[in-house]
Amino acid sequence: MIELHTAGTPNGRKVSIFLEEAGLPYRVRKIDLGGGQFAPAFLAIAPNNKIPAIVDSDGPGGKPLALFESGAILIYLAEKTGKFLPSDAAGRAVTIQWLMWQMGGIGPMMGQNYHFQKAAPEKIPYAIERYVKETDRLFGVMDRRLGEVPYLAGDYSIADMATYPWVAGDWHGVDVAKYPNFRRWRDAVAARPAVVKGMAVP
Repeated sequence: MIELHTAGTPNGRKVSIFLEEAGLPYRVRKIDLGGGQFAPAFLAIAPNNKIPAIVDSDGPGGKPLALFESGAILIYLAEKTGKFLPSDAAGRAVTIQWLMWQMGGIGPMMGQNYHFQKAAPEKIPYAIERYVKETDRLFGVMDRRLGEVPYLAGDYSIADMATYPWVAGDWHGVDVAKYPNFRRWRDAVAARPAVVKGMAVP
């Protein structure tokens, strides 16, 4: 059984989507981001006080394993199940490449975009313009890639599961009408039943 410590954020939903796609049994432990992320019990498994984190009661060697960082969790679960991460060296490398692209680009840049547009107490035009432009650039990277292949790594994979929750809405200030390949991909991922279920967790 996987115990998923999460909240209703894009990073949390990456893991719930995978668990639904793979059909793994799991329990949800909702973390209140108003302070619950600093609770000693949560810090014991997620010392960076960020969600998501998991505890796999049947980890390697049959021993419990706690993991934090959504990308590391996705790779671990993909290897555990043999799903959504190719076993051949080239396919694995390309999938991890696009997963890392999400971790280093889409997530941080769109997180800053959201903060300065929606959460910051003061509207700073320079910051908003900077992160909207970077979001736009990243969408362009996706659109070009998705003009070549149906999913980011070719086949549907953990790279798509990691990226989709961040781009599911249209709050980001980018005109996605100019990115038809991106829109086709987003619609295809959104239509997957496991994605619908995973996006509703917690």
